[in-house]
Amino acid sequence: MALCCAISNEVPEHPVISPASGAIFERRLIEKYLSENGVDPINGKELSADMLIDVKTTPVVKPKPPSATSIPAILKTLQDEWDAVMLHSFTQRQQLQTARQELSHALYQHDAACRVIARLTKEVTAAREALATLKPQAGITANPAGIPQPAIAVEAGGIANQPTEQAGMSAEVIQKLQDKATVLTQERKKRGRTVPEDLISHDSIRTFHTLASHPGLHSASIPGILSLDIHGADTSKILTGGNDRNATVFNKDTEQVVAILKGHTKKVTRVIYHPDEDLVITASPDTTIRVWNVPTSQTTQMLRAHEGAVTGLSLHPTGDYVLSTSTDQHWAFSDIRSGRLLTKVADQGSSGSALTTAQFHPDGLIFGTGTSDSQVKIWDLKEQSNVANFPGHSGPITAISFSENGYYLATAADDACVKLWDLRKLKNFKTLQMDEGYEIRDLCFDQSGTYLAVAGTDVRVYLCKQWQELKVFNDHTAMATGVRFGRHAQYIASTSMDRTLKLYGL
Repeated sequence: MALCCAISNEVPEHPVISPASGAIFERRLIEKYLSENGVDPINGKELSADMLIDVKTTPVVKPKPPSATSIPAILKTLQDEWDAVMLHSFTQRQQLQTARQELSHALYQHDAACRVIARLTKEVTAAREALATLKPQAGITANPAGIPQPAIAVEAGGIANQPTEQAGMSAEVIQKLQDKATVLTQERKKRGRTVPEDLISHDSIRTFHTLASHPGLHSASIPGILSLDIHGADTSKILTGGNDRNATVFNKDTEQVVAILKGHTKKVTRVIYHPDEDLVITASPDTTIRVWNVPTSQTTQMLRAHEGAVTGLSLHPTGDYVLSTSTDQHWAFSDIRSGRLLTKVADQGSSGSALTTAQFHPDGLIFGTGTSDSQVKIWDLKEQSNVANFPGHSGPITAISFSENGYYLATAADDACVKLWDLRKLKNFKTLQMDEGYEIRDLCFDQSGTYLAVAGTDVRVYLCKQWQELKVFNDHTAMATGVRFGRHAQYIASTSMDRTLKLYGL
């Protein structure tokens, strides 16, 4: 330090002592340093100019060394000083470079450690979610809803596959199906002659407009809502299945997410909201069907009826059984209460084609399936046999829907048209031809069978019997994937690959 006399061989002209460090400084230099920094330059302690102590010394004239008596000697002394300064500068630079390398290495190690911690945190979170999903099935926690729990073994590698042995269609099950069908047929005949008083008129549907758009139900990083359903009793509750592998229950009145159902390992392509209970059924290409208790957001049953991706899902009118179709060319009928597979039937006539969709007839004794080779097939559930075929489409069947009146079946495929079939005469009596390139992803009749909604390139509503187009909604910015009517068609809901749920009404 140039200020300190210890570094110099010369005695300063006006020496002072710092009480903080005890070092001797030249007054002019130390006062200048203190005015800028306010601390002792040796140890950094606080110091002011009035604290300095003057040193009383007799002036001493130091004789010059004998070697500095000539100009060559002085030049040599200066050369030596210069060499010393250069050597010191080189040493300083070398130390600076070493320090930089060590700092760079330390920062790299810190960054790598942060990445490892983030990855481990993510894995721990995923493991906890998986454990939370497994708990109800492994019997670890009590089931607050009192719903029967399946016995699923948990192995080191995850959930062991449930036995897929068929329990068979017992006489008791068949009688239950028959009794329900008899009641529903009688009710439908009574209802068929009158239209519900609260049903929205077709003139009102023409004036429907967008009431709300909700983009926050599913992940923005994996965009797209793939499926939609509405609770039968409480039509404020809407269920969606997304590309992000989650299903979401949303209350349209409070505009709040009620539950997020996490557990599938692939996207959720089909969803059903139980009409009478707070129960949800979801299907995915991960080959599983899950039954969820909405209040607890937990899986109560996992159905492993298929070996391929599950493509179709339909709840039986009893509310106790679910129909599923798959790319494994089979349809399956399972009990959602016990988790048992009752029967599984191969589509023998499909020549290796995958089944693409399924829906029960309103009475529940027959159902329809679509195939990837353009076939629409009607099956008898009790006999487990194919009783009718509806050819005519080209391209894979994308959606089918039975009307509540029990007579009409609407089907769509990758051929830009909707075909209407009369189940009494087993023939196609009307074809709604769309524009070329139009894609159809979903079909839905309202609960009275008065209106038909089509979702795809846009969302359209038709008046049945006249098959007249009432309204077209073009609000989605991507393909519409689902459409459903609220109670008495008071509102219409649609979902899309633009990750929004839109509501239309007066």
